[in-house]
Amino acid sequence: MIEILLIVVGLVMLISPATFWKITERWKNSGDEEPSMGYVWATRFGGTLFLLAGLGSALAKIFWT
Repeated sequence: MIEILLIVVGLVMLISPATFWKITERWKNSGDEEPSMGYVWATRFGGTLFLLAGLGSALAKIFWT
């Protein structure tokens, strides 16, 4: 079950970092600010790691059970 959550969060972070920013960070800012390019790249990198962890966990569960 956690594998699905990791994959979904990873895909959101990878495909749409602005959406992830709106969910997690927007409430900290006043006005119509957008995430910085550094935030976007760091979020995509984190999304890649989440996706790999979710896929690795799912594959491990399939092949070692």
